[in-house]
Amino acid sequence: MSDFDHRVGVNESNLVTRNLRLRNVNDKNRDALMEEIDHLFGIDEASFNAKDESIYLAYDASNIDLDGIEEVITKHGAAIHDDWWTHTKEEYYKFVDQNVKDNAEHTPWSCHKPPSGTGKK
Repeated sequence: MSDFDHRVGVNESNLVTRNLRLRNVNDKNRDALMEEIDHLFGIDEASFNAKDESIYLAYDASNIDLDGIEEVITKHGAAIHDDWWTHTKEEYYKFVDQNVKDNAEHTPWSCHKPPSGTGKK
C-alpha cells in the first residue's frame, strides 16, 4: 500500500490499529460518537461493533493519539470499559502512540558523517 491508499493526514509508516471495548454506548450516542471520531484529522478508519461493544480504530499516531480520541468518547457520554484487559491494552496503546510520535519527530544523525564545512579531497 502507498500513502495514497489512506485518508489525508495518514502516513502508512505511522499507522496503528486499535480495538477497545466501550461502555455506555447506546443507539442515541453511537452515531454522533462515530461520526465525530471519523472526522478527526489522522483517522484512517473507525467502526463500532455493537455485538462486542468494541471500537476499531486505524489512525496515524503522529497526528492523533488515544487521549484525543478518549476525549471525544467521554464527550458523548461513553467511556473505555473498566476491566483489567482493556485497561492494560489502553496503557500499552498510549505507550506505543507516544513512541511513534517521538520517532516521527526525531531527526536521525550519524557519527560517521564528515563534519560540516569539510569537502571531499
